[in-house]
Amino acid sequence: MKILTFDIEEWFHILDNESTKTINEWKNYEVRIHQNMDRIFNILERTNTKATFFCLGWIAETYPEVVKEIVSRGYEVGTHARMHQLVYEQTPAEFEKDLEYSIKTLEDITGQKVKYFRAPGFSITENEKWAFEILVKHGIEVDSSIFPAPRAHGGFPSYKQPIPSILKYNGIELKELPINYSILAGKSIIFSGGGYFRLFPYALIKKWTKQSDYVMSYLHPRDFDAEQPVIKELSVFRKFKSYVGLKGATAKLEKWLSDFEFVDIGTAVKNIEWDKVPLVEL
Repeated sequence: MKILTFDIEEWFHILDNESTKTINEWKNYEVRIHQNMDRIFNILERTNTKATFFCLGWIAETYPEVVKEIVSRGYEVGTHARMHQLVYEQTPAEFEKDLEYSIKTLEDITGQKVKYFRAPGFSITENEKWAFEILVKHGIEVDSSIFPAPRAHGGFPSYKQPIPSILKYNGIELKELPINYSILAGKSIIFSGGGYFRLFPYALIKKWTKQSDYVMSYLHPRDFDAEQPVIKELSVFRKFKSYVGLKGATAKLEKWLSDFEFVDIGTAVKNIEWDKVPLVEL
């Protein structure tokens, strides 16, 4: 099963960088979300593919027409939190307030219940298990925040289940669709989103996709915007991660969606036999 998802945020929503951290800085950058969304819509239309869109609450507040367009085209909407902040830098109360606001904003615009969540930067780590309780409290039924390997924003390597599963913590249960990986020379290789997708040549992505029974993609509008400005304050490493492979990413995505059948989360949830997936007690 291959699942297609997009994290809907602006091109400047780059984590771990002071010049793009909060709304006070965001007003300094040009608006590119509309043209970048049009590019995604066109690819999905050409390949006849459905997807789930994890939208920032801030995007919904600032550009409600973007969310309305997603829904009018028949795509699903989940929440990517409101202000694109790392979960491990928030208190439980701050996280809950941000989540609640994002859900209300999206539901007011779409008229639909928000059931899916993905944390910015996959930043629910071993120390933020409390976040799952808050998600369930606010009606989230499916989470896709687990990055079951080490990464810059912490990751959750002890999860060890890069497949659909049910996580159990402190009396609650939550359906989890984690990021997947392939094993190469004993290392976990992530290839299905962000800079990883842009970095690897398509032949490798195709090979790993063929070898994977389960793929969870996580793409962003900025991943396909070769004309976006360079944020000068980024380190050399962050510039590489943020801008590598932009020129070829659109053609790569269209080829990927043509070579493989992808579905949205709603379709995946209906087709997964949840009574047969691993139960992961945290």
